[in-house]
Amino acid sequence: MSLFKQIKIITPAKTELEMTLAGLGSRAYAILIDYHWIGLALFLCWLLAAILSHRFLAPMVALEVSDGDALLGFFATVFLLSVIIYVCYFIGFEVFWQGQTPGKRWVKIRVVQANGKPVGWMQAGLRTLLRPIDDFCFVGLFCIFFSQREQRLGDRFAGTIVVQEAQPLPQTPNISPVAQQLATELPSLTNLSRLQPNDIAVIHAYLQRRDEMATQPRRDLSLKLAREIRAIVRLAEIPTGLTSDQFLEAVYSAYQQQSME
Repeated sequence: MSLFKQIKIITPAKTELEMTLAGLGSRAYAILIDYHWIGLALFLCWLLAAILSHRFLAPMVALEVSDGDALLGFFATVFLLSVIIYVCYFIGFEVFWQGQTPGKRWVKIRVVQANGKPVGWMQAGLRTLLRPIDDFCFVGLFCIFFSQREQRLGDRFAGTIVVQEAQPLPQTPNISPVAQQLATELPSLTNLSRLQPNDIAVIHAYLQRRDEMATQPRRDLSLKLAREIRAIVRLAEIPTGLTSDQFLEAVYSAYQQQSME
């Protein structure tokens, strides 16, 4: 019996994917780490402000601007900069680190959309803007505790969930020799790091179950997955002579090889 809640989601490719929710303890640990980093950044910001304050305020006083007005304007600027640091920390990391902040990466959890897709600017922005409300009087904690998908207010409005990192996938699917050859070439053709573990889990699920599918649905799903993966890794087209199945096999094999390096 798992200590963490399992959920099943249907991806845009109509593939069922099972994910494990992060849990309250993991999320609390991650945010504690993140607030330490933010606190350090803000401390350095205000320390620099204190050092520069004399140089900034002296000309203002010389221009006969009252000390109160000078101090108010200066600290308003520093406060605004502090807010920008806070907001950019969460939005920037969650977008460019595929749903992870330094705290989440350390704890091995990540934010994804409710359909399994990566978070974008809108989702990360909504989560960040609502975070102060979630932090106030532990509102977010109670929302997570009483939510079926363990979502705080920011998650509910952004349509996101926080899940554990995908575990190593069991039962390696059969990889054809042609796909193995392409797998060795793919890292030089495109950037596989754009793929998320969830993308690989979808490919793995398809490769494992394709033999159970009827011919036409299998062909349609294979082509759809191949197009989506090509778009993610920004590969113009599948190399000549390869089927969409062989391309998916090659991507899966190349990603697994990179993960072991």
